[in-house]
Amino acid sequence: MREIVVFSGSAHPDLAESVCSHLGVPLSPTTIHRFSNGCMQVQLRENCRERDVFIIQPLVPPVHDHLMELLQMLDAARGASASRVTAVIPYYGYSRSDKKDAPRISIAGRLTADLLVTAGANRILTMTLHVPQVHGFFSVPVDHLEALDILAGHFRDRDLSNTVVVSPDFGRAKDAAYVGRLLGIPVAAGNKQRISDTEVTIDTIVGDVDGKDAIVIDEEIATGGSILTILDRLSERGVKRKSVVCTHGLFTGAAPERFRARSDVTEFVTTDTVSSYRDTGIPNLSVLSVAPLLGEAMRRIHGGESVSSLFAGPEWASEARQVRV
Repeated sequence: MREIVVFSGSAHPDLAESVCSHLGVPLSPTTIHRFSNGCMQVQLRENCRERDVFIIQPLVPPVHDHLMELLQMLDAARGASASRVTAVIPYYGYSRSDKKDAPRISIAGRLTADLLVTAGANRILTMTLHVPQVHGFFSVPVDHLEALDILAGHFRDRDLSNTVVVSPDFGRAKDAAYVGRLLGIPVAAGNKQRISDTEVTIDTIVGDVDGKDAIVIDEEIATGGSILTILDRLSERGVKRKSVVCTHGLFTGAAPERFRARSDVTEFVTTDTVSSYRDTGIPNLSVLSVAPLLGEAMRRIHGGESVSSLFAGPEWASEARQVRV
């Protein structure tokens, strides 16, 4: 692994440290300087010449600062004669902008992909994109991992005889079905309509949830509108015990306060693809680490081995450790 060099931007250095610990390599230093006019300068403080460089940076708020850091780091690595540069983006923030659903708007997910490749990314490693077609926005190879096995593993040793997995909408029903198969329990889904970034409606739930316990799963929780709405619908159907599960726990805006007020939720479970779980104050929050999975993917990329077996590998459920909140 001597030829691997790993850098991190300021978005989530703790995750980068954990990945490097799994790989057995040091996290190489980076200097990020912001000038008085608002511009920034990034310097990679380790030799990159003919090295296999990995840059770890989730696109979390403030998204544009972290995106510019990543672009400059990619450009710096390319300019330093790296043999290959892989952008490791555990959370690809613009994956929700995947189509033109209003006149005269940019498909920002594709634009961001073009920027990353232009800056110098030869490969992308990411996790749980909002929709699979975002994968196709990139003109370089993309390895798209999922955390569903890790999340399902959190519940595997429990009595789930009266439990159902619930997706807030039909768009994520496939993920819920996969978790349901892993746990051997049924699945239900809400009929959701999005009104705005913060407002959704769910008029019905398809599936048998009456009187059962529910594991509500989504790929991302930002403001929490979808989750809060499906929780209300479940309460109306007599569901008492509810667990809320997601890969990307952003918990933006009033979400932490709104979730702290939900006494009907037994627990919240997320991963450390983003770092915003730290300051939420949400009770009964479990954070599972994706660092071993990311690290193994990076090791296989470096060694020219297959990564496809990691896209859905139940063995990674046992590798996930809980992060101290």
